[in-house]
Amino acid sequence: MNRIVFLAVTGMLVWACSEKTPGSTQPDGQAIFEKYCVLCHGKDGALGLNGAGDLTKSTLTVEEKVTRITRGKGMMTPYEGILTPEEIRAVALYTQQLKQP
Repeated sequence: MNRIVFLAVTGMLVWACSEKTPGSTQPDGQAIFEKYCVLCHGKDGALGLNGAGDLTKSTLTVEEKVTRITRGKGMMTPYEGILTPEEIRAVALYTQQLKQP
C-alpha cells in the first residue's frame, strides 16, 4: 500500500511541476535585446553603429517598434522568422525603458 501512495504522490508532484503557470513563458526582452541588438544599438541604446537609431531618443510607439523589429529598416535585419512575435514585442517593450526623459 505504501508503494502505491508513494507512486501516486510522485506522479502528482511530477505533473504539478510540469504545469506552466500563466505568464511564466513571457520572453525576456532585455536578454533578447542583449543577444541580437547591442552590437549596433549598444547596451544603453545610444551606440548608433551601422545607422542604428538612438533608442534613448526614439519617438516610435511600441507598435511602430514591433513593425520596425519585424521588418527591419536600412541595414537592420528583419527579425520576422528569427524571433517569435512575442519575443519581438518583448524587445519593443524593453526598449521603451531606454528612453531618456
